[in-house]
Amino acid sequence: MRNIITTSVVLFLLLAPAMQGWSQAHKPDDIVGTWLNQEATGKVTIYKEGDKYFGKLVWLRTPLDSITGQPRTDKENPDAKLKSTPLIGLVNLKNFSFDGKAEWSGGTIYDPKNGKTYKCYIQFESANRLKIRGYIGVSLLGRNTFWTKSFMQ
Repeated sequence: MRNIITTSVVLFLLLAPAMQGWSQAHKPDDIVGTWLNQEATGKVTIYKEGDKYFGKLVWLRTPLDSITGQPRTDKENPDAKLKSTPLIGLVNLKNFSFDGKAEWSGGTIYDPKNGKTYKCYIQFESANRLKIRGYIGVSLLGRNTFWTKSFMQ
């Protein structure tokens, strides 16, 4: 009896990491949908175009500029011609590819708060939560933000 228990425990310890890896494997389109940003100030819809993934700002908690009363625009954009672009509809995630298991990478994320574009990768933190890592140069020099699946489109 003791050998059966010991064998079961050893098998569990050996197989648990493999089972965890299987549960973390994703299909390419798993990120498709609408996601609420960490601050709950905006929603981004991630969609597929060809074999790449993109994200478009589709909702803002505060959609109107407090001074003008007009729709908020990309006023921090370094390109003067783009400063009048409405934020809603702005594509801020571009050109992501799925790695075959658990990460969407090779793309960029644009932050309309500061007008800067960063290299980026996306991973699932849990079933309904994305980890978005934006960085400059190498991923060590960056920051994470977490988006939650929005079931109310």
